Amino acid sequence: MYAIVEIAGKQFKVSKGDSVSVPVLASEVGKDVHFDRVLLISDKGKISVGQPTIANAKVTAKVDGFGRDRKVTIFKKKRRKGYQKTQGHRQGFADITIKNISVSKKKTAGEKSDGA
Repeated sequence: MYAIVEIAGKQFKVSKGDSVSVPVLASEVGKDVHFDRVLLISDKGKISVGQPTIANAKVTAKVDGFGRDRKVTIFKKKRRKGYQKTQGHRQGFADITIKNISVSKKKTAGEKSDGA
């Protein structure tokens, strides 16, 4: 079973037990985080695609730690003008481990119950 989930504006393919580096989250190390923007779920060959998300689907993960990526250097230059500018930054990330992918089926008003 795997899912495509949107985390901080980026899409990740995750399955139970995976470790993923995602953009910085507002959480603490050791805490659980829940992602409800699940775009696709594949379970034993059966694929469910959301429009844009799957209702009642949730991915639960544990925050393992935080870090910063390698430095990215930005160099700007305009020729024959004497203009040069160097900048750089290190993007922050969070390491998470996927604990569970779940879809809870809730009844809608139009569905009949099984016992009726």
